[in-house]
Amino acid sequence: MQEIFAALASFLLIEPLQAEITERLAKAGAPQAVVSEVTACAKAATPIIIERTASDPGWASSTAVRLWMGSAEPGAILTEIAPACAPAVRAAHPSLREQEV
Repeated sequence: MQEIFAALASFLLIEPLQAEITERLAKAGAPQAVVSEVTACAKAATPIIIERTASDPGWASSTAVRLWMGSAEPGAILTEIAPACAPAVRAAHPSLREQEV
């Protein structure tokens, strides 16, 4: 059963979240060090995301929809899931904000 939640978390949350953050940082021309730090933190948060998906599927569904619809800022989602990523997200925040419309 854990494998199912891991696959769902990866498909619905982890990959889209990482892709959105990386894309925004690249478009903003963020320094590679910032991109690497945020990406590494997002990857390190994978077990936390899988655990949260398994324990709270409603949260996972609503978060995935908000992310896909663009109604949630990816950095905010990452820091909600993994508060330890807050310093990396704060460092990247100007680059992430520049891409919002």
